[in-house]
Amino acid sequence: MTALLTAPSAAPASSARASVKRWPLPAGLWAFGFLAALAGSWIPSFWGDEAASVMSAERSLPSLLAMLRNVDAVHGLYYLFLHFWIDAFGASELSVRLPSSIAVGAMVAGVFVLGRMLANRNLAVVAAIIAAVLPRTSYMGADARSYALSTTIAVWVTVLLIALLRRTFTSRARHRLAWIGYAIALTLGVYLFLYLGLLLLVHGAFVLSSRADRTSIRAWVKAAGLSALLSMPILVIGYAQRSQIAFLATRGYTTPKSIFVTQWFGNPALAVAAWTLIACVVVGAVLTWRRTRAVSPLIRLSIAWVLLPTIGLLALNAVTPAYNLRYVSFCIPGVALAIAAGIWLVRHRLLRIVLVVAVVALAIPTDVAQRGPFAKDGGSDLAQAASYVGANAASGDAIIFDRTTANRQRPRLAEHLYPADFVGLNDVALKTSYLDRTHLWDTTYPTSEISQQLANEDRVWVVELTGSPDDVDGTDIRALEVDGYAIATTQLIHRTVIYSLIKK
Repeated sequence: MTALLTAPSAAPASSARASVKRWPLPAGLWAFGFLAALAGSWIPSFWGDEAASVMSAERSLPSLLAMLRNVDAVHGLYYLFLHFWIDAFGASELSVRLPSSIAVGAMVAGVFVLGRMLANRNLAVVAAIIAAVLPRTSYMGADARSYALSTTIAVWVTVLLIALLRRTFTSRARHRLAWIGYAIALTLGVYLFLYLGLLLLVHGAFVLSSRADRTSIRAWVKAAGLSALLSMPILVIGYAQRSQIAFLATRGYTTPKSIFVTQWFGNPALAVAAWTLIACVVVGAVLTWRRTRAVSPLIRLSIAWVLLPTIGLLALNAVTPAYNLRYVSFCIPGVALAIAAGIWLVRHRLLRIVLVVAVVALAIPTDVAQRGPFAKDGGSDLAQAASYVGANAASGDAIIFDRTTANRQRPRLAEHLYPADFVGLNDVALKTSYLDRTHLWDTTYPTSEISQQLANEDRVWVVELTGSPDDVDGTDIRALEVDGYAIATTQLIHRTVIYSLIKK
């Protein structure tokens, strides 16, 4: 074992300040993380969760606030941010995913700063590179959801915690203000993504195991309590709206594959390599503790970050549906630091380099696959379906969308995400637009009930999700045949099939 496992639990404050002031390397790592996340981020089609983000953000502010009283309040702060972002930069895939890419860069820089504070510069660089290339990072860096932003808050609020425990701030007034800033930043993270509150488990375990003085422990308890108090409104609202994630109970997400592979690593080979390195760190820490009754702060923090939020979420899931592999994305900084620590247990420099290259090489195929056109949600092809309709439908044609799928997979989302491709088409089954409701989605009529709306339509386009109840049973097509239509063309996109029907 190397000295990494038995490093002192604190470093001089001047060393921490100096490391933060060395800005060129963190800036370069920010650029690396940003560019890695940005590359190809515009290629995959939007998917259902991103549709919720974009459609919510495009509402007027009164409409958005009215919706949040009924659903998705836990995402309200992100939707509000995206509302103004879309006003400024538009709603293309590149535009709405760009904040996530920027946030990934900031997260990668934060991992470096944290690693430098707790260990050394070289390990910190390796941890930052690993954080940038892990498949979960790649995914959230090209996703119009709040995971990347909340992960960035998680790592930087942890940097602040370490600085506070080391009494980096020179005056008592600044020290107190920094603790208040810690509480506010953590609260902001919770409002951005509710489960970021699980980070308190990590910080609490770290503080209590760090042999900090009683003053620091009391200060952390007060700050954590203040954050919990300030977060209470969103916790209460989230609990009241818990039915919106009731579907998690039927998804079967809590499988060994989800937890140990897909959650952070994306492919089995990388998962085996990463967990082997993490296991070596855990075993080394246990042996070191038995011998010296001391384990380095890097090891204590990273292992707590890897284990405690997932355990906490699974425990909550045993009571009420709560687990989704994306919900522990904010653990990526701890995962990267733990993997880097595992690599650093190897004394030979060349072998360390080989291990770093191996981890990166194992991550790249999944990263590349996540930039394919159908990479989201198991094959979302909303962009391609919209493009086909836009190229082939004529103004005045009618269009009908499959209404038998889960809301997040309904083909009609394409109409709202890519509106230019549907200009001039008659959405004959639309009952109430989502813009006129206080919920997320449109309401529609069954095709069997819209004969009157079809009376003057010569051509109808039908967009179905393959394998859906309607696609299997042919409900829409049969209803249109009763009204005198016959199929003229059929086009399979990827998981969407598009029919055109002509009145006989």
